[in-house]
Amino acid sequence: MVAKDYPFYLTVKRANCSLEVPPASSPAKDAEEPSNKRVKPLSRVTSLANLIPPVKATPLKRFGQTLQRSISFRSESRPDILNPRPWSRNAASSSTKRRDSKLWSETFDVCVNQMLTSKEIKRQEAIFELSQGEEDLIEDLKLAKKAYHDPMLKLSIMTEQELNQIFGTLDSLIPLHEELLSQLRDVRKPDGSTEHVGPILVGWLPCLSSYDSYCSNQVAAKALLDHKKQDHRVQDFLQRCLESPFSRKLDLWNFLDIPRSRLVKYPLLLREILRHTPNDNPDQQHLEEAINIIQGIVAEINTKTGESECRYYKERLLYLEEGQKDSLIDTSRVLCCHGELKNNRGVKLHVFLFQEVLVITRAVTHNEQLCYQLYRQPIPVKDLLLEDLQDGEVRLGGSLRGAFSNNERSMDDSLF
Repeated sequence: MVAKDYPFYLTVKRANCSLEVPPASSPAKDAEEPSNKRVKPLSRVTSLANLIPPVKATPLKRFGQTLQRSISFRSESRPDILNPRPWSRNAASSSTKRRDSKLWSETFDVCVNQMLTSKEIKRQEAIFELSQGEEDLIEDLKLAKKAYHDPMLKLSIMTEQELNQIFGTLDSLIPLHEELLSQLRDVRKPDGSTEHVGPILVGWLPCLSSYDSYCSNQVAAKALLDHKKQDHRVQDFLQRCLESPFSRKLDLWNFLDIPRSRLVKYPLLLREILRHTPNDNPDQQHLEEAINIIQGIVAEINTKTGESECRYYKERLLYLEEGQKDSLIDTSRVLCCHGELKNNRGVKLHVFLFQEVLVITRAVTHNEQLCYQLYRQPIPVKDLLLEDLQDGEVRLGGSLRGAFSNNERSMDDSLF
């Protein structure tokens, strides 16, 4: 398709990051007005219009410049793991009210705590954090159903089918976590201390495989929720909830995303317990086994949700002519990253880097759905030269800094 003397350049700037369970793009509204964060860096671009010809152009013209991807990832290893994900345009404000942190040493008898070593107290704190997190999660999942799902169904703000799509299998997750919380409480002694949690975790963690369907549905769920927000009744209801004390200034999607956040936090919680567990403690072996189990589950769910995201966007590609269709798109099972560009003429482009092909599109509304109309002929990855930039390195003079938005991910990254 392209002569070897005229390669396309794709410069990638990677960050030390973790792969999030796949995001969804914003609704049709995004096709009309990109966020300031995405557009601002493009002020340095000389002329994207000259670099990317319209679809009617017969030959593939040489880029002659560099597509530079500047990515700002949020690591799942950070303590603010339950923060709103970057692909939520209506993220909670900076004044979001968090729950007050509860410490084991402040919750139970201080006299007993004074009899324990510093290492054992830290171990008890880590176990208590695991238990308290389950309690908070259950409370939030029930709140999402009681304060959002049920009222919207009763008031006919959304149909039952729409709510089922948005909330997915959330209901089925509540009993799973109630079971773990119950077991953790059963082994807690009257003085608040816990000797062993490893066997409980080894027996319980496999049930988290059921998160597969919930996480795989998130791309479509987010897209539908964003679309429904264009309905003034939906927007008004959600805004009233956001302003109510029970929401802690978290929007509906923040609540729906909490299970995913909790899932990827388990390895961190278990490692913290293991770190403060003595080598001669029988719990150590079980904790190591539990960590291996949860890592396998998260990796498997990550793969399936990635494939689900890829299918979602492939199904929403619109072709102006038959010649635009490319078998490389059909065979791709991985969407490496995607995001929005804007040229100096104001043309907004949405670029998808699939497993084997780069697809440049324009966001359009088709049958009341956000779709992506091909802007030019797809470019095979084999015709791209990939350059990996170090953190902090900036290329000027025709490069497209900020070409991809913060909601993207690299196929070579993992959750850990």
